[in-house]
Amino acid sequence: MSQKHIRPIAICIFHHRGKILVNHFYDDAKQQTLHRPIGGGIEFGERSSDAIVREVQEEMGLTIHAVRLLGTLESIFIYAGKPGHEIVQVYDAKFDDVLVYEKLWLDGQESDGAPFKAKWCDSTDFSPESPLVPEGLHDLLKSLSLLN
Repeated sequence: MSQKHIRPIAICIFHHRGKILVNHFYDDAKQQTLHRPIGGGIEFGERSSDAIVREVQEEMGLTIHAVRLLGTLESIFIYAGKPGHEIVQVYDAKFDDVLVYEKLWLDGQESDGAPFKAKWCDSTDFSPESPLVPEGLHDLLKSLSLLN
């Protein structure tokens, strides 16, 4: 049996014209599509702001600047039938390459090599059946006027 632990992660809210960039993934156990901004685990000894720069570079092959902390969320959830617990540092940043904002989607690759497409979505793309995760992120972004 694997030991349960709290996982620290950093995610980044790239926003443009009322939309944010999110990765879509599917939970087979719940038969539900979920949407999460780009990001990933914070390594031991790594600052969360450095983790988001590294994650964007590793997953998307892109560089960013103007990284700033928006807030911290705690997420307790079930994914793929297994419990999870994350402390989530939520960042805002800008892509160095401004042409990225004109693309309909961006190709990326997870740490396990699985490809993904990140898309620009607005608040109408999220619902209880197809939520933005982690829990509390939608409300945080609304309170900061980054999402309608």
